[in-house]
Amino acid sequence: MKLTLKIWRQANSKVKGKLFEYSISDVSPDMSFLEMMDVLNEELIQKGDDPIAFDHDCREGICGMCSMFINGQAHGPDRLVTTCQLHMRKFKDGDTITIEPFRANAFPVIKDLVVDRSSFERIQQAGGFISINTSGNTQDANSIPIEKNDADDAFDAATCIGCGACVASCKNASAMLFVSAKVSQYALLPQGKVEATNRVLNMVKQMDEEGFGNCTNTGACEVECPKGISLENIARMNREYLGASIKSK
Repeated sequence: MKLTLKIWRQANSKVKGKLFEYSISDVSPDMSFLEMMDVLNEELIQKGDDPIAFDHDCREGICGMCSMFINGQAHGPDRLVTTCQLHMRKFKDGDTITIEPFRANAFPVIKDLVVDRSSFERIQQAGGFISINTSGNTQDANSIPIEKNDADDAFDAATCIGCGACVASCKNASAMLFVSAKVSQYALLPQGKVEATNRVLNMVKQMDEEGFGNCTNTGACEVECPKGISLENIARMNREYLGASIKSK
């Protein structure tokens, strides 16, 4: 395939960026999207040009680092996959593909397609954990009875990889789906009940301080999420937050 790529180039968060146009040929439909980007970068390097910066690590759909906004969609036109799992067979010969970074005030651009998502890490640090005794007195998890539905829902919430597709897809750049998934995976399990009140209050507070927008229930976050995280988690987090707010007074 021969493609035209319009790619966002930006030196850092302090300067303005713009779209640059590149042509690439001999693209195999079996290439992953990142492999196609690798080929383009090899061509740029051979010409003595600066390669396009983009984030990646495992390339197995696990880490979420490969986040790109492709033709107006987080991770591209496929569903339930990350950018690294998107294959060029989803495009046609002669297509023009626009590639941008995830856009949100809380995700400042580091360079080109790479954004700083450390705001997610700070939300996790605010409450996305449980405090347990690890000095040899820990209780065997198998000895703690848990309803299967709760265990399944907790596992589904825990599949969130923190890629930020929910933020990039939301017109308000809301992080509610991410935060609610992290709240849910603990709120549903007995190990997470002890710190439940402080957890949800602290995580929501940190989310607001990071500058994420509010949720208006458009549902774009669930549609674009590569792990299919359900909006039910947002409803659960709202209930947890209301209960915690009453308890803390």
